[in-house]
Amino acid sequence: MLHTGPLSLRRPLPDDVVVGGDFLWTRYRRYPVFSAPWLAGRTLLFGSLILIFAVLTLLGTLMAPVTLRGALSASAYTFVGFLMMTTAGPGFATLARHLGLPPRIERVLVVLALCAGIAVAYVVDSWASAHINAFLVAEMGHGLIDRDSLEQQTAQPVIQQLGFVIKLMTALLIYGLLGGGAAVRAYFSEQRRLAESRHRRELAAAQSRQRESELRLGALQAQVEPHFLFNTLASVRALVRQDAGRAEAMLDALVDYLRSTIPRLRDDQARLAATLGEQLDLCARYLEVMRLRTGDRLQYTVEADDALRGLPYPPLLLITLVENAIKHGIEPRPGAGRIAIRAWTADDALHVRVVDDGAGLSPGVGGGMGLANVREQLAVRFGPRASLRLSGAPGGGAQAEIRTPLDAGP
Repeated sequence: MLHTGPLSLRRPLPDDVVVGGDFLWTRYRRYPVFSAPWLAGRTLLFGSLILIFAVLTLLGTLMAPVTLRGALSASAYTFVGFLMMTTAGPGFATLARHLGLPPRIERVLVVLALCAGIAVAYVVDSWASAHINAFLVAEMGHGLIDRDSLEQQTAQPVIQQLGFVIKLMTALLIYGLLGGGAAVRAYFSEQRRLAESRHRRELAAAQSRQRESELRLGALQAQVEPHFLFNTLASVRALVRQDAGRAEAMLDALVDYLRSTIPRLRDDQARLAATLGEQLDLCARYLEVMRLRTGDRLQYTVEADDALRGLPYPPLLLITLVENAIKHGIEPRPGAGRIAIRAWTADDALHVRVVDDGAGLSPGVGGGMGLANVREQLAVRFGPRASLRLSGAPGGGAQAEIRTPLDAGP
């Protein structure tokens, strides 16, 4: 069973958090510690055991010369006393947990509630013991014999004090264990297991998103853009008779571009990982093809320090921005155009910017599938530490900037 939202105190715990098996007497542990279902199941379990003990006590008492009413009263006090001892602390802790307070405050209140339960258990135990002792005196002529008290009356003061401390510590231990001490330990252990379970679910979800994203990335990289390829070949065909030298140069540029992309399709690791230098070279080869196709109408520059070219960088992000600049910036605008790619570091991040002096931003630009894929890749790989920003370029045109962390691979 999976839970993706906040922990509900009325729903069972995730299966990887539950401890104790699926026995009839441990099924209450399938619910959060100090929840209403957990308290009801625990009270039923302890109440049943205490009831059996009280009935056995009643049967044993009836063997003595006592009245039935007196024996029933003594057994009832025994049942109530032990039931309060075992449920007071957990009951207070359950109330505290249902207040819906922040976890840190809740933990403090749970511990204080158990301490209050120990105090209540002591008071109830003293009250029940007094009534049982009164019954024994009335029915049998003597009460409970406290041998420890008799011995301490004749002991030295230091021994009496030591005996009192030992008796107090023993009482606290008994009241603490019966009053929910083990449940407190289970409560904190449950918090740890819930955190681990939540972390596992988040990790599994992140891995699932990454696998899905990588599959889409692989499918995207496994196809060469038909429009780009067919138009390039058509341009080569048109130039064969007009300018054989330019046609040959365009074919060489296309081969260089395809040589840098197609071999990566056969290597899963290469398809999902790259360096900044490889991506910049891919963009340069693509732009060289486009320059030749446009008859030198397009000019481009690529600027990056050699130290940055070896940094890991997600594949297909930059080429998507460059294609976007060509399609929405350079092609719609007549005349010469220019695209500049620049990479630099600042604020522990790698920045890569693609700037064009084309038609500029227009309604709808920035919401296409290509840019949506770029944003998704950045989110899957780097989370909030990476971003894509689109804006107008100084002097006209548009610019797209990708920011990625320096301390993370692809």
